[in-house]
Amino acid sequence: MHVIEHIYINGRFVTPAGNEWLDIIKPADGSVMGKARLANEQDAERAIAAAHAAFPAFSRTSVTERITLLEQMYDAVKSCETDLHTAILEEYGAPTSRSQWMASYPADVILQVIEELKQYPFIQQAGRARVQMLPLGVAGLITPWNSNAGFICHKLATALAAGCTAVIKPSEFSLLQTEVITQALHRAGLPDGLFNIVTGRGAEVGDAISRSEKVAKISFTGSTATGKAILRTAADTFKRVTLELGGKSPTLILPDADASTAAKLAVQAGFINSGQACIAGTRILVPEARKDEFERALAAEVEAQHSGDPADASTTIGPMINEKQWQRVQHYIGLGEEEGARLLSGGPGRPHGLTHGWYIKPTLFSDVNPQMRIAREEIFGPVLSLISYRDESEAIAIANDTEYGLSALVIGADEQHARDVGEQILAGRVMINTLAHEPRAPFGGFGHSGIGREMGQWGINAFLEPRAVTIA
Repeated sequence: MHVIEHIYINGRFVTPAGNEWLDIIKPADGSVMGKARLANEQDAERAIAAAHAAFPAFSRTSVTERITLLEQMYDAVKSCETDLHTAILEEYGAPTSRSQWMASYPADVILQVIEELKQYPFIQQAGRARVQMLPLGVAGLITPWNSNAGFICHKLATALAAGCTAVIKPSEFSLLQTEVITQALHRAGLPDGLFNIVTGRGAEVGDAISRSEKVAKISFTGSTATGKAILRTAADTFKRVTLELGGKSPTLILPDADASTAAKLAVQAGFINSGQACIAGTRILVPEARKDEFERALAAEVEAQHSGDPADASTTIGPMINEKQWQRVQHYIGLGEEEGARLLSGGPGRPHGLTHGWYIKPTLFSDVNPQMRIAREEIFGPVLSLISYRDESEAIAIANDTEYGLSALVIGADEQHARDVGEQILAGRVMINTLAHEPRAPFGGFGHSGIGREMGQWGINAFLEPRAVTIA
C-alpha cells in the first residue's frame, strides 16, 4: 500500500497544510493501492513564496550554470526510469510499449532542452537596439495525468533554461509518478526554492497559482474548459500564459492512399496513448468513392487491437485513467449510436472477458455526419469517427470544420500533393505520412486548442520577455 504524505517546498519534503486524503486507484482492476495527502491554497502560497525568493539570484545565472543544473537534473531523472515505469503501469495503465516510452521521455526531453539552451540567442540585435531576453519570474506549471512525468520535466527544464523559478501543480491522478520524479529531482541537488511541487486540487492549488501576483507565467496542459478558467483568472495580474488544450484532430486519407497502409497509420494516430491524447486523430476522413474499401481496412485494424492488462505484451490499449473517464467514453459511444452513426467495431461495455477495470472496447463508427457530437467533441478515449468526402475541397473543409486546431495527419501516395493538402489545414502541427515527433518544432494549437507554443526555441521564448536597449 502506497502512502504519500509530503509535498516539496523550498528544497524539502514537508507535510501539507491540507488535510484531504485521496485514494490511489489502479485502473487495471479498480482497486485501491494507496493514498496521498493533498495540498491546499496555503501550501501553494508557501511554494510561490519560496520560488519568488529564489528568483532574483537564479535569474542572474549564466547559461553555463543553467546547463550544469539541467545536466544534474537529467542524471537524476534518468536513474529513476525503472521506478517510473513501474509507477506508470500501476497508476496509469499504459500498455508496456507506451509506458516504457513514457518512462524514458522525461530524461530525454531534458537533453532536448539542454541542446536548445546551448544555442538560444539571449542577446539579439535589432537595428540600433540591443535586445535582451529576460526571464519573466516565477512560473506556475500545471500538468495533466496522461503523461505527467514527461510534462513536469519538460516544463520545468524549459523554465529553468530561461532563468525562471517554478511552482508545479501536477495532476492529482498521477501521485505515484509525481512521487518518483520529485524524489529524483531532490537528488539532483538543485538550489532551494528553484522548483516546488504541490499536488492538490485544481480548484484550490491551481487557482491560487493563477491568482497570485507573485506568479508571472502560467504554462498549462489540460482541458479546454480549465484553460479558459485559467486565462480569465490570470488576466487580473497580466500573467503571460501558455495553454496546450484539447483537440479533435483529423486524419485525412487521400484517394491515392494504399488502404492497408493508411488504416494502420490512421488507427495508430487515433489510439495513441489508449486514445487519451489531445493529439489523437479521432476524425478519419476517407474518399466516398473508396469508402467501402477503407471501412473494411479500418475495421480490420481496429479489430486487431487488444484492450487488456497493461503488463501483457500483446495489449495495445490500456484502461481509462479512472471510472469518471470510463463513464465519459461510454456516454459518447452511446451518443454515437443515438445520433445514427453505424458501428463497425467495438461498442458499449467492457471488452469480452474483462469484468473489472476501466477498459473500453476499441470502437469505430462510420456514416458519421460532421455535425454529430462524436465528430465535434473531444472524447479522450479509443473511439474513432469515419467521415466520407466527395472531393478534396470538401475534405479540407471538413478537416477545418472544428473549434480545435492542434494536430492533423494527411496520408497519400503522392507525398508532395499530400503536403500541399496539409498546408491548407489549420492546425499547429500537420504530419504527412508520419507520426514521428520533431522535438525542435513548435507545439501548440489554433483556436480552442490553446495559446502559445512549447518545444524548441519557441518553448524557451515563452518564459522570456524582450527588453530593447537603444544607444544614441
